[in-house]
Amino acid sequence: MIHKDRVIITGIIDGDEQILNCFYKENIRYIQGYILHNCGNPEDVEDVFQDALMLLYQKLGSGLLELKVPVKTYFFGICKNLWRNRLRRKQKMMIDEKQDCFDQGTNDPVIANIENQEREHLYKKHFQRLSPDNKKVLYLFLEGRSMKEISKITGYSEGYTRKKKFEAKNQLLRMIEQDPMYEELRAMC
Repeated sequence: MIHKDRVIITGIIDGDEQILNCFYKENIRYIQGYILHNCGNPEDVEDVFQDALMLLYQKLGSGLLELKVPVKTYFFGICKNLWRNRLRRKQKMMIDEKQDCFDQGTNDPVIANIENQEREHLYKKHFQRLSPDNKKVLYLFLEGRSMKEISKITGYSEGYTRKKKFEAKNQLLRMIEQDPMYEELRAMC
Protein backbone atom coordinates (compact mmCIF):
# COMPACT_ATOMS: atom_id res chain seq x y z
CA MET A 1 0.00 0.00 0.00
CA ILE A 2 1.38 3.39 -0.92
CA HIS A 3 2.05 6.01 1.73
CA LYS A 4 -0.69 8.35 0.47
CA ASP A 5 -3.31 5.61 0.90
CA ARG A 6 -2.15 4.92 4.46
CA VAL A 7 -2.50 8.63 5.28
CA ILE A 8 -6.01 8.72 3.76
CA ILE A 9 -7.12 5.57 5.59
CA THR A 10 -5.79 6.83 8.91
CA GLY A 11 -7.43 10.22 8.29
CA ILE A 12 -10.81 8.62 7.51
CA ILE A 13 -10.67 6.38 10.58
CA ASP A 14 -9.63 9.31 12.80
CA GLY A 15 -12.18 11.67 11.26
CA ASP A 16 -9.42 14.12 10.28
CA GLU A 17 -11.29 17.08 8.78
CA GLN A 18 -8.41 18.13 6.53
CA ILE A 19 -7.92 14.62 5.08
CA LEU A 20 -11.67 14.18 4.58
CA ASN A 21 -11.93 17.52 2.76
CA CYS A 22 -8.98 16.63 0.57
CA PHE A 23 -10.43 13.17 -0.15
CA TYR A 24 -13.75 14.79 -1.08
CA LYS A 25 -12.13 17.28 -3.47
CA GLU A 26 -10.04 14.57 -5.15
CA ASN A 27 -12.93 12.15 -5.66
CA ILE A 28 -16.17 14.09 -6.09
CA ARG A 29 -15.58 14.75 -9.82
CA TYR A 30 -15.44 11.03 -10.63
CA ILE A 31 -18.48 10.18 -8.55
CA GLN A 32 -20.39 13.16 -9.94
CA GLY A 33 -19.52 12.23 -13.52
CA TYR A 34 -20.65 8.65 -13.03
CA ILE A 35 -23.95 9.44 -11.31
CA LEU A 36 -24.94 12.41 -13.50
CA HIS A 37 -24.13 10.35 -16.60
CA ASN A 38 -26.40 7.57 -15.28
CA CYS A 39 -29.67 9.39 -14.56
CA GLY A 40 -28.73 11.05 -11.29
CA ASN A 41 -28.86 14.61 -10.03
CA PRO A 42 -26.51 16.69 -7.85
CA GLU A 43 -28.38 15.70 -4.66
CA ASP A 44 -27.90 12.04 -5.55
CA VAL A 45 -24.17 12.67 -5.93
CA GLU A 46 -23.88 14.12 -2.43
CA ASP A 47 -26.05 11.37 -0.88
CA VAL A 48 -24.11 8.56 -2.51
CA PHE A 49 -20.76 10.15 -1.65
CA GLN A 50 -21.71 10.51 2.02
CA ASP A 51 -23.19 6.99 2.23
CA ALA A 52 -20.10 5.51 0.55
CA LEU A 53 -17.80 7.41 2.91
CA MET A 54 -19.72 6.03 5.89
CA LEU A 55 -19.46 2.50 4.49
CA LEU A 56 -15.75 2.95 3.88
CA TYR A 57 -15.31 4.30 7.41
CA GLN A 58 -17.14 1.29 8.89
CA LYS A 59 -15.14 -1.20 6.84
CA LEU A 60 -11.83 0.45 7.64
CA GLY A 61 -12.74 0.79 11.31
CA SER A 62 -13.57 -2.90 11.60
CA GLY A 63 -9.99 -3.77 10.73
CA LEU A 64 -11.21 -6.62 8.52
CA LEU A 65 -10.80 -4.81 5.22
CA GLU A 66 -7.63 -5.68 3.31
CA LEU A 67 -7.36 -3.33 0.35
CA LYS A 68 -5.74 -4.77 -2.76
CA VAL A 69 -6.44 -1.68 -4.85
CA PRO A 70 -5.92 2.03 -4.16
CA VAL A 71 -8.43 3.44 -1.67
CA LYS A 72 -9.70 5.80 -4.39
CA THR A 73 -10.56 2.83 -6.66
CA TYR A 74 -12.24 0.94 -3.84
CA PHE A 75 -14.27 4.01 -2.89
CA PHE A 76 -15.39 4.52 -6.49
CA GLY A 77 -16.55 0.88 -6.54
CA ILE A 78 -18.62 1.44 -3.40
CA CYS A 79 -20.22 4.52 -4.99
CA LYS A 80 -21.06 2.64 -8.19
CA ASN A 81 -22.66 -0.21 -6.23
CA LEU A 82 -24.68 2.18 -4.08
CA TRP A 83 -25.90 4.07 -7.15
CA ARG A 84 -26.90 0.88 -9.01
CA ASN A 85 -28.79 -0.33 -5.95
CA ARG A 86 -30.62 2.99 -5.70
CA LEU A 87 -31.59 2.83 -9.35
CA ARG A 88 -32.94 -0.69 -8.82
CA ARG A 89 -34.95 0.42 -5.78
CA LYS A 90 -36.34 3.42 -7.69
CA GLN A 91 -37.35 1.12 -10.53
CA LYS A 92 -39.00 -1.32 -8.11
CA MET A 93 -40.87 1.49 -6.35
CA MET A 94 -42.12 2.87 -9.66
CA ILE A 95 -43.37 -0.56 -10.66
CA ASP A 96 -44.94 -1.17 -7.25
CA GLU A 97 -46.68 2.20 -7.40
CA LYS A 98 -48.29 1.17 -10.67
CA GLN A 99 -49.39 -2.03 -8.87
CA ASP A 100 -47.73 -4.14 -11.49
CA CYS A 101 -46.07 -7.41 -10.69
CA PHE A 102 -42.34 -6.93 -10.46
CA ASP A 103 -40.65 -9.46 -12.67
CA GLN A 104 -37.04 -10.12 -11.73
CA GLY A 105 -36.28 -10.97 -15.36
CA THR A 106 -37.18 -7.46 -16.49
CA ASN A 107 -34.24 -5.11 -16.39
CA ASP A 108 -34.44 -1.38 -16.28
CA PRO A 109 -32.75 -0.10 -19.46
CA VAL A 110 -30.68 2.40 -17.45
CA ILE A 111 -29.27 -0.31 -15.18
CA ALA A 112 -28.69 -2.63 -18.13
CA ASN A 113 -26.83 0.17 -19.91
CA ILE A 114 -24.62 0.82 -16.87
CA GLU A 115 -23.83 -2.87 -16.53
CA ASN A 116 -23.00 -3.13 -20.25
CA GLN A 117 -20.67 -0.13 -19.96
CA GLU A 118 -18.92 -1.75 -17.02
CA ARG A 119 -18.52 -5.05 -18.87
CA GLU A 120 -17.10 -3.19 -21.85
CA HIS A 121 -14.72 -1.25 -19.58
CA LEU A 122 -13.54 -4.51 -17.96
CA TYR A 123 -12.91 -6.07 -21.36
CA LYS A 124 -11.06 -3.02 -22.73
CA LYS A 125 -8.94 -2.66 -19.60
CA HIS A 126 -7.60 -6.18 -19.90
CA PHE A 127 -7.43 -6.16 -23.70
CA GLN A 128 -4.97 -3.25 -23.39
CA ARG A 129 -2.77 -5.37 -21.12
CA LEU A 130 -2.24 -8.04 -23.80
CA SER A 131 1.00 -8.13 -25.76
CA PRO A 132 0.94 -6.17 -29.04
CA ASP A 133 0.94 -9.43 -31.06
CA ASN A 134 -1.98 -10.89 -29.11
CA LYS A 135 -3.93 -7.63 -29.37
CA LYS A 136 -3.39 -7.53 -33.12
CA VAL A 137 -4.55 -11.12 -33.68
CA LEU A 138 -7.65 -10.70 -31.49
CA TYR A 139 -8.48 -7.32 -32.98
CA LEU A 140 -8.36 -8.70 -36.51
CA PHE A 141 -10.43 -11.70 -35.44
CA LEU A 142 -13.03 -9.44 -33.81
CA GLU A 143 -13.18 -7.41 -37.03
CA GLY A 144 -14.47 -10.61 -38.65
CA ARG A 145 -11.34 -11.44 -40.63
CA SER A 146 -10.68 -15.05 -41.57
CA MET A 147 -7.67 -16.98 -40.25
CA LYS A 148 -6.23 -16.84 -43.74
CA GLU A 149 -6.46 -13.02 -43.83
CA ILE A 150 -5.04 -12.70 -40.33
CA SER A 151 -2.11 -14.97 -41.19
CA LYS A 152 -1.31 -12.84 -44.25
CA ILE A 153 -1.44 -9.61 -42.21
CA THR A 154 0.61 -10.94 -39.31
CA GLY A 155 3.02 -13.07 -41.31
CA TYR A 156 2.21 -16.16 -39.23
CA SER A 157 1.25 -19.50 -40.69
CA GLU A 158 -2.48 -20.21 -40.62
CA GLY A 159 -1.99 -22.94 -37.99
CA TYR A 160 0.09 -20.67 -35.77
CA THR A 161 -2.49 -17.91 -36.19
CA ARG A 162 -5.21 -20.24 -34.86
CA LYS A 163 -2.99 -21.19 -31.92
CA LYS A 164 -2.11 -17.54 -31.26
CA LYS A 165 -5.79 -16.53 -31.31
CA PHE A 166 -6.69 -19.37 -28.93
CA GLU A 167 -3.88 -18.44 -26.50
CA ALA A 168 -4.67 -14.72 -26.65
CA LYS A 169 -8.36 -15.33 -26.03
CA ASN A 170 -7.60 -17.59 -23.06
CA GLN A 171 -5.14 -15.11 -21.61
CA LEU A 172 -7.72 -12.33 -21.89
CA LEU A 173 -10.40 -14.49 -20.25
CA ARG A 174 -8.07 -15.42 -17.37
CA MET A 175 -7.21 -11.76 -16.72
CA ILE A 176 -10.88 -10.78 -16.76
CA GLU A 177 -11.90 -13.63 -14.45
CA GLN A 178 -9.21 -12.64 -11.93
CA ASP A 179 -10.47 -9.05 -11.77
CA PRO A 180 -12.67 -8.40 -8.68
CA MET A 181 -15.08 -6.50 -10.92
CA TYR A 182 -15.79 -9.73 -12.84
CA GLU A 183 -17.36 -11.40 -9.80
CA GLU A 184 -19.38 -8.27 -9.10
CA LEU A 185 -20.73 -8.20 -12.66
CA ARG A 186 -21.45 -11.95 -12.60
CA ALA A 187 -23.46 -11.51 -9.40
CA MET A 188 -25.71 -8.99 -11.19
CA CYS A 189 -26.73 -11.40 -13.94
